[in-house]
Amino acid sequence: MPDQALMTRSEDTASAPPAAKAGESGRTLPANVEAEAAFLGAVLIDNRVVEDLQTPLAAQHFYAPIHGKIFERVLALIDRNATASPVTLKPYFEGDEALSELGGTTYLAQLTADGQGLLAPRDLAQQIYDLALLRELVTVGRELVEGALDTSETVEPMKQIEEAEASLFQVAEGAASGSEASSFRSAALTALKLAEAAMNSGGGVSGRTSGLSSIDDKTAGLHDSDLIILAGRPGMGKTSLATNIAFNCAEEYLNFQRDGGEVNQGAPVAFFSLEMSADQLATRILAEQAEISSESLRSGKLTREEFQKLANASQRLTELPLYIDDTPALSISGLRNRARRLKRKHDIGLIVVDYLQLMQGSKRSQENRVNEISEISRGLKTLAKELAVPVIALSQLSRAVEQREDKRPMLSDLRESGSIEQDADMVWFIFRADYYHEASRPDMPTENSSADAAEKYAIWEERFLELKNRATLIVAKQRHGSTGNVPLHFQSEITKFTSPNMKDYSDYGYE
Repeated sequence: MPDQALMTRSEDTASAPPAAKAGESGRTLPANVEAEAAFLGAVLIDNRVVEDLQTPLAAQHFYAPIHGKIFERVLALIDRNATASPVTLKPYFEGDEALSELGGTTYLAQLTADGQGLLAPRDLAQQIYDLALLRELVTVGRELVEGALDTSETVEPMKQIEEAEASLFQVAEGAASGSEASSFRSAALTALKLAEAAMNSGGGVSGRTSGLSSIDDKTAGLHDSDLIILAGRPGMGKTSLATNIAFNCAEEYLNFQRDGGEVNQGAPVAFFSLEMSADQLATRILAEQAEISSESLRSGKLTREEFQKLANASQRLTELPLYIDDTPALSISGLRNRARRLKRKHDIGLIVVDYLQLMQGSKRSQENRVNEISEISRGLKTLAKELAVPVIALSQLSRAVEQREDKRPMLSDLRESGSIEQDADMVWFIFRADYYHEASRPDMPTENSSADAAEKYAIWEERFLELKNRATLIVAKQRHGSTGNVPLHFQSEITKFTSPNMKDYSDYGYE
């Protein structure tokens, strides 16, 4: 295809960058080099245009490579608080071969000849960005067709579908070039924003809130791209704690949307429940918020006052951005596909998986359980990075805990795979001493019991009352901070965790 006419508003004879090339079908790729030139001209006339942009425009979004190079250099000058103009850009492009073909550095001046781009720079930027996404979509479609035509035995159709959906998600998120390396400056600015968010929050929370101040104090919140493993033996309250955190995060987001504020510490939440059905999980959340025992709720043995509390809680929860997926035996690829859809549709900011050992890996990994669990944990970590959200995955512990005198869990107790510990950014263990103390309950003394039996029971009961409703979250691993114990209060009747109301946690008995 012949080159376009002059990219200038005067009647110069310089050539413009080539227009979009025709593909195999004879159609041209979506592009508008005139819009690119007009936009660059507006930026060079008034650098403030860049500051007012609402589109995440970058150099790679320009179809003409020379336009991308010019925009990249403009951003570099502006970042140094220098003025970007045809004159200041000239030294950087004097030897550029691509620009020489367009008439050399005089092309920079031609861009600013009539200032047409100043009439609608935002619209031009949006069009450049949209056309870049369309070109990326064309690339994804071509690769998808080529892959689908491959019928060799090594081809796995389901894997191709997963990869295609991942590519489409990247296009939908405008992250087609997300695999490129970030500069340290960009990463440092992100870190600075997190520190600023923590400072503005007043509570030192730079991530999503768990809704439990004692946990947030220790972790500074749930951070994007982090995989958090929440583990414990059956009966410790893993699902209860995960449900509490999911509800708290979603409610914080709802309150922010309704009332506003300086910092949003909440987010819509996706809860993948492989163990409990959606209605069972909803029943548990209703019971927690209405402060009614789940047993009473299921049996229907409610007073009028309790039913009114339940109705009020149900009305309050109708708008809660908490999305429950109770698909059983979900594979890691299936979960990732569903999570991507929820991200596109509801912009979820936290994912909870209950629980890791109930998931399935690929057919190839199912031959070895350790390899399968390793694939699942790596997949969850990849998902956290891909969607830039924290992922909380519940996990079982081995029975080795029960065989020790000290029942507190350790990292070596993580069941079936050491890769869980390796992939996790944080590992939490939930521990309730009253659960194990309850198992050692002696027979209740009667009138015929000996004094020793009565004393033994009294000692047991005194200790039980000390431990009752107390729980410990053991932070056994944390990439971003220190490990240690976090005190929690657990109301077993309504399966609800809260932070203890005290100034000195050492008084709680978990120094």
